[in-house]
Amino acid sequence: MISENIKSVSERIQEACKKSGRNPEEVTLISVSKTKPLEMLKEAYAAGSRDFGENKVQELCDKIPEMPEDVRWHMIGHLQTNKIKYIIGRTALIHSVDTLHLAEAIEKEATKREITADILVEVNVAGEDSKFGTSDMEANKELIRSISELQHLRLCGLMTIAPYTDDPETNRPYFRTLRELLYSDEMRGFFPERPVLSMGMSGDYEIAVEEGATHVRVGTGIFGERDYSVK
Repeated sequence: MISENIKSVSERIQEACKKSGRNPEEVTLISVSKTKPLEMLKEAYAAGSRDFGENKVQELCDKIPEMPEDVRWHMIGHLQTNKIKYIIGRTALIHSVDTLHLAEAIEKEATKREITADILVEVNVAGEDSKFGTSDMEANKELIRSISELQHLRLCGLMTIAPYTDDPETNRPYFRTLRELLYSDEMRGFFPERPVLSMGMSGDYEIAVEEGATHVRVGTGIFGERDYSVK
């Protein structure tokens, strides 16, 4: 089932790229494996997945040694400063940096390890109270500028979590807003030549791809419904 789901999602990404005139190789599919047992992750790996997303530090740390070394781990959930030390240097990308305080804490830990941590700024485009980050674009621009001054962080791009909706088309404006912020003249020079735009989940990743997503985070569409008994 998982291999078939990955194939289906990949084909839909390709169709979205074709529709928007993009190269499918520009889009990374992150298999969001939170709460899922190792057997399912290994099945996804066997089907070709190399990028896995987790939102809990403990679960991430438990899974890393049990999976092949070429897996790229993505921290996609809210990160507490006291948990940074457990994942620094072990993740390919931290998607959820929403405050300067958190960025400075990551910087401090990265400096200790003499490494550079790749991060994304999380933007709460829709302004939902349940999400981290802010919808204030001026505040986001100031956060980006401040983070860019930190020597042991590599600011790779932006991330957002769009509202849950039965009509994915309603999230198009949010994805477009994030893309416009990333490529705005004011922000030119703060990101690499090929920046990351992490947006789109199981219900709306095709729209996100059409609007420029480089990384889509798909859990239910690959592994099935989340087991909410697992905290």
